[in-house]
Amino acid sequence: MGFLVSLRGALAALLCLLLLQHGAAVQAKNQASPTKVRAAAPHGAHSKAAPRSTQAARKAQAAQHNKKPRPATVPTPPALRDGQAEERLLQVLELTRQGQTREALAKAERLARDYPHFQLAQLALGDLLAARTRPLQQPGDVPITLHAEARTTLQDLRTELQRRVQAHGARPAQQNVPSQFLELAPRYRHAIAVDTSRSRLYLFENTPQGLRLVADYYASVGKLGIEKSVEGDQRTPLGVYFITSRLDPATLRDFYGAGALPLNYPNPLDQLRGKTGSGIWLHGTPPEQFARAPQATDGCVALANPDLERLLRTVEPRTTPVVIARQLDWVAPHSVQAEHKAFEAALDGWRNAKTAGDMQRLMTFYAPDFQGQRKATLAQWATELHAETQALRGREIELKDKAILRWTDSMDTMVVTFGEVASGSRTGPIKRQFWARRGKHWQIIYEGVIG
Repeated sequence: MGFLVSLRGALAALLCLLLLQHGAAVQAKNQASPTKVRAAAPHGAHSKAAPRSTQAARKAQAAQHNKKPRPATVPTPPALRDGQAEERLLQVLELTRQGQTREALAKAERLARDYPHFQLAQLALGDLLAARTRPLQQPGDVPITLHAEARTTLQDLRTELQRRVQAHGARPAQQNVPSQFLELAPRYRHAIAVDTSRSRLYLFENTPQGLRLVADYYASVGKLGIEKSVEGDQRTPLGVYFITSRLDPATLRDFYGAGALPLNYPNPLDQLRGKTGSGIWLHGTPPEQFARAPQATDGCVALANPDLERLLRTVEPRTTPVVIARQLDWVAPHSVQAEHKAFEAALDGWRNAKTAGDMQRLMTFYAPDFQGQRKATLAQWATELHAETQALRGREIELKDKAILRWTDSMDTMVVTFGEVASGSRTGPIKRQFWARRGKHWQIIYEGVIG
């Protein structure tokens, strides 16, 4: 009997070694994989601009996709639904912590069978088997000399496990929301926030009672971390973004898994700061991987395919904000009302000045370093504003379907989106403004029409 137990322990160690070597091979393959689509242009995050003909094909394809949305995916079997793999892994860890190793082993075996590419599941199973013959000091305690690539993979797995456990143990208080979300009109049905320090993506539903956290998932970011600034730097940008479209997996290489949700990086604030790059997506994982290492992408945010499928079925392009932060600051909604009210006063002052056609007062709301759509200067924008106020002929304007999101780094910024509708009209242009706090005052540093 002792021989059989020792044999199982040795096999467990071999399993861990093979797992790590496989993970290292997959990682090398992913790093070498060109970011291309099957029938469209190259993924723009880290490639040169596509020829115009290819860009036209991409636009036509995207238009066709938006016109005729991809039908709802076939329901995933219960064992493969979003978030289930992590939940089951955490159950295995908790049972192990409680000393219920027999039940933990049975659950780990089922988890590894249901998710054969979930490396943490295989690692937990290997550890439980190895623990029958010797005490373990840490996850993936493999008593075999590993190649450098396998050592890196093992360390990545330990970090991934730590991030998942930490996120589970530090869930935000009920009703609390990230401080960036000040106001979302009902048409903004969902919102997303990414905490890069925890490798975590949070999905919210916008209800009449406010934002409600409905799911959160492990997520991978850039190989070289965050704060993207230039094309090809393999970093994930920080800021307030919006999902622009859905990309059907049929148009993508298997590398992107279940599909992709492009973001509007670089946003106007990024452009004002001289940041470059493009093609930042929320996307899935290759078929041979369940999840990627905490820092493994070229700047995108990558999720397990079952988790991404939930986003693809749920969120809406153009009206889903995505906040990507170094660390999210969770607050009670009422705690930001004073700041919200102060900014609303500035926004309402701008609206009143425009309604009245008071150009002198209106221009005080624009910063000297303002840059408008198509890189218009402040003087050029003043000409456009004058034409707009003349066309209003004194009619009051209403700001409909407002979204107000706050972003604070070296500068305090408000990102405001609204429909500008004149009295007597049913519709109007959809505009986006970026306001910056200058001393005690808020001023507009960017304004443009987005729809």
